[in-house]
Amino acid sequence: MYNAPVSEIAFTLKHVAGLADVLAADAGGELSEDLVVAILEEAGRFAGEEVAPLNMLGDREGARRDAQGSVTMPAGWKSVYDAWCAGGWNGLTGAPDHGGQGLPVMLQAATFEMWNSASMAFAMGPMLTMGAIEALEAHASDELRALYLPRLVSGEWTGTMNLTEPQAGSDLNALRTRAEPAGDGTYRITGQKIYITYGEHDLTDNIVHLVLARLPDAPAGTRGLSLFLVPKILVEADGSLGAANDVRCAGLEHKMGIHASPTCTMVFGDEGGAVGWLVGEENRGLACMFTMMNNARLAVGIQGLGVAEGALQKATAYALERRQGRAPGARGDGMSPIAAHPDIKRTLLAMQAWTQVARSICLTTAQALDMARLAGDAEARARWGARAALLTPVAKALSTDIGFEVASMGMQVHGGMGYIEETGAAQLLRDVRIASIYEGTNGIQAIDLVQRKLPMEGGAPVRALIEEISGVAEAAGGAPTDSGLADRGLADSGARLARAAAALRQAVDWMGAALAEGRTAEALAGATPFLRLLGTVHGGALLIKGALARRDDTSPAAGHRRLLARYFATAHLGEAEALKDQVTGGAEAVVAYDPLV
Repeated sequence: MYNAPVSEIAFTLKHVAGLADVLAADAGGELSEDLVVAILEEAGRFAGEEVAPLNMLGDREGARRDAQGSVTMPAGWKSVYDAWCAGGWNGLTGAPDHGGQGLPVMLQAATFEMWNSASMAFAMGPMLTMGAIEALEAHASDELRALYLPRLVSGEWTGTMNLTEPQAGSDLNALRTRAEPAGDGTYRITGQKIYITYGEHDLTDNIVHLVLARLPDAPAGTRGLSLFLVPKILVEADGSLGAANDVRCAGLEHKMGIHASPTCTMVFGDEGGAVGWLVGEENRGLACMFTMMNNARLAVGIQGLGVAEGALQKATAYALERRQGRAPGARGDGMSPIAAHPDIKRTLLAMQAWTQVARSICLTTAQALDMARLAGDAEARARWGARAALLTPVAKALSTDIGFEVASMGMQVHGGMGYIEETGAAQLLRDVRIASIYEGTNGIQAIDLVQRKLPMEGGAPVRALIEEISGVAEAAGGAPTDSGLADRGLADSGARLARAAAALRQAVDWMGAALAEGRTAEALAGATPFLRLLGTVHGGALLIKGALARRDDTSPAAGHRRLLARYFATAHLGEAEALKDQVTGGAEAVVAYDPLV
């Protein structure tokens, strides 16, 4: 059973990710730290008591499509979804003008960790709906916003994102779906989209599809893509539902995991064209869609975090219960819990540390998004926007890698039982594997980081981040050395962090020179290890920052945070030098390799 780590999430929000700055910037808001904790506690209760029991059932039963193209969700799914919407969770960050609560992205990120720990498949539908809400709030006409946003914010309707086609995966230049003006302000959409999450289901009466398509006279490539709103059921001017639109689910994918999340092939225009409305400007659809995609990338990173936490809890419970052999120093008769054996202890500590790294990075990214909206002056908003842009690919890629790695470690802790489906350990591994692939593969995130985010403002955002990391290292270096093991280790951790920050700075300088000199292939060959390097060093700094907070706290939880930071510094910050060497020294061999020969 899943138990939300409310105290650890709240601590990370307050003492690592900068919740106080967001609350202070939101001068007109009524949110307080106490209210944040109350919201987290209720979300944790709902996730554990209502959502989590659906997870294994949904995996076994899956979403089912009938011959007419209708999709039925697993038993119990709709009632829990209705209760989830009634609790206001779908509208947490939605604009109050459309029925939302207008709360910070940080709080949405924190609750989405819980929904994903309870059931990644359940959380996927709301994730896409919230992305659609963001795109429509930013780019849709007043008429479309008034007609659709209140129902989307409440969760009465859900939203989807329709990009991928059979011939167009990561390369959107190849999209062929067409949009023909109908002469009345609407368009007729024809084409096929694949891998559409929650493209058809029975949770709601309507589904609002956001579809990328080409107008007849559109320029070639991505410059010729426009975004259209295409509802499953046409909506009358008074908001009531009318006739069915010309869109259908032609099939469901049979997937490795997330079986309860319907992944659909959608066909538009069997009978002349689905009716759609332009969102934003003609041929500017990709910019509109990126409003949705960038926030979705953080949300996918949170999927990795949520699954990592679920795997950690499952493995810990099993390790405390399962008895095998006698651990070194064991007293009394009988076998020891495997949690007492040093190698299992090491594994559980690694799972905890990497999960907290993912949590800290995701919540600091969410904080940057909030500050980019709430900061008091344009310069500060721009600075925070650049920080969010820099961290988003790291939050997506590193956290989803962590999700898979921690789930794999969790299976290892279970031993042979981890390979048996009844424990649920294998489901976590199967479910989270997709997170490194969709919403831009992790390799594409690394390319985005290197080619677009590092050069921003002449490299000022990444340099500012490294300065903050160095500041944490300096603060840790001044920690007292005359107390317990964990405290004594903080000074050493600070020194290790300083060395890791130096390796990161060298890698940043090398990347900057490679890009400036036109050695793009070399830079891209080192992009993936560079992202891992940046995430590892930043994550280690955030762990140490948490360990330094509230130094007078003598509780077991505070002591464990200091121990966790020390473990990560000794066990993983040393990887920074090797990752730097992969970036700066491994690129030549990668470029020289020709798999076509």
